[in-house]
Amino acid sequence: MVFTLAGLALAVALALIISPWASSSPDGLEKVAEDKGFLEKAEETEPAWESAPIPDYAMPGLTKEAVDEETGEVVEEPTRLATALAGLVGTVGIFLIAWGLALVLKRRRPAEAPVESGPAME
Repeated sequence: MVFTLAGLALAVALALIISPWASSSPDGLEKVAEDKGFLEKAEETEPAWESAPIPDYAMPGLTKEAVDEETGEVVEEPTRLATALAGLVGTVGIFLIAWGLALVLKRRRPAEAPVESGPAME
């Protein structure tokens, strides 16, 4: 149990400390969607990530205004705190899901047979 909690503490520390410096560039799948033009088509309808609990890897409500380099428009951008909190929530959430699955799927040990008492063997 100590090893598990130490691993969780390390994962939480990494999520809080490193995630704010994650690249803001799109990941591979999003980049291909942009290059091939089907990202815009998906955005014509309400994108799934708009209703996600933690959209774009940032806690909602913790944003700042920034200027979009491509369009020059003022847009809302997540703060480093928003990204760190999203990392924390995601790490703890996945840990709890995995722990719950482990408890459910853990094989039950068969009960040990009771020791019969009788005359001592000499």
